[in-house]
Amino acid sequence: MATIIKNATIVTGGPERTVLYDASLVVDDGKITAVGPSDRIDVNLPEAEVIDGRGKAIFPGLVNCHTHMLATADRGILEDFGFPTTLRFPTTGRGLLSVEERNVFALLAAAEAIRNGNTCLLEISNNITDYAESLASTGLRLALTENVNDFDDAEARRGVYRFLDTKREAGLQCNADLIEAWDGKANGRVMGFAAAHAPENCSPELLRQVREMAEQYDVGYTIHLSQSNIEIEAVMRTRGVRPTQYLFANDFLGERLIVAHCRYVDDSEIALLGQAGVAVSNNSAIAARRGSAAPVKELVAAGCTIGMGSDNMAEDMVEVMRAGLFHERVRRNDEMDPQPEDVLEWATIGGARALGIADRIGSLEVGKQADLFIVDLRRVHLVPTLRVVSAFVHNGQQPDITDVMVDSQWLMRDSRLTTIDEDQVISAAEQAGHAAWRRLVDENPDVPFPIRLPPGPLL
Repeated sequence: MATIIKNATIVTGGPERTVLYDASLVVDDGKITAVGPSDRIDVNLPEAEVIDGRGKAIFPGLVNCHTHMLATADRGILEDFGFPTTLRFPTTGRGLLSVEERNVFALLAAAEAIRNGNTCLLEISNNITDYAESLASTGLRLALTENVNDFDDAEARRGVYRFLDTKREAGLQCNADLIEAWDGKANGRVMGFAAAHAPENCSPELLRQVREMAEQYDVGYTIHLSQSNIEIEAVMRTRGVRPTQYLFANDFLGERLIVAHCRYVDDSEIALLGQAGVAVSNNSAIAARRGSAAPVKELVAAGCTIGMGSDNMAEDMVEVMRAGLFHERVRRNDEMDPQPEDVLEWATIGGARALGIADRIGSLEVGKQADLFIVDLRRVHLVPTLRVVSAFVHNGQQPDITDVMVDSQWLMRDSRLTTIDEDQVISAAEQAGHAAWRRLVDENPDVPFPIRLPPGPLL
């Protein structure tokens, strides 16, 4: 059924960054068929659902270019103990989850994502087939990839860097199986992706084969890059060059590539990334928690496409936008640059460009898929409505988002999720999260743990 939203403010997100007032948006058969002033939109769709958008603003859906959805199981703990974590447990809470519990936390993350205006996510994990069906059932647009490395972890604990052919082959096969099983599924909402985990734990052979896989399947590929000083020290010690230079030397850089983080890249690395047309996922909120920041202005000047991602423990892309704006202004001691419209672009059409689907999503233009969210402007922290993009980026909160649509289907309507049993998921995640971390602590009594866990679930 067609949908007509009338009398709304529409943040188009197009090249001119146009904001339309008292405007209408028409969705039919999954696509946007008309956008413009309400008094000029003449639509003959007698069966259409007509929504009065007065007092509302329609935004392009937010695109999360880098996330690990199961990390919601570690929320409240791993944000505060560095990266790599200073906690010395052999795993984390998410590492102890059963297949059923993995599905629960994937749905918990999806619910949070929808409530925060996300319509598309790049999920990077292991054994995603455990919960891919659950994710697809949410109606979100998804890119899915296995997090592959071929590092010998046992040897690394002794300070020896060695790579395993069997581990590499198994990981690549798992990623290929995921692409073949899910790319193009769910009416085209799900895409396959390829991934190498990080420069320090991937051999040259793995890097080359991941890029070859992406080209063979005509998909994108991704890697964590310059996310910690430990990574840089390890690559410098074992390869004699910085991480980006190691990727360049092994023909890994390219226009299909999304690199996540780039917190500590130097000028030579920025130049290499820009020359190769690489996209960067600026994961600003988690970077702030880690006390670091990507040099976004320099990456843009070099020619990189900028997207944004939430990374670990959260799916709040509104927070990510705000952190990205604040971080970059503080880093450069600049009161005016970037502007809110810049970070909104990074989080919408920028992310779509990074994923290679900017022709389909990322802005509210005729012919594109109907991926969008609606904000109730009648909030004390958003009034007066003099500049809706700035007001929302600076002051927007999750409850302001009342409706989310992907591919013309409502995932949230009047602040109620339509594809997820939210109460059931919250209850199950509360039980599973407490049980996992209690078990982790109890099974490792000799590991120092500065947190006193509650006696049990609080909900």
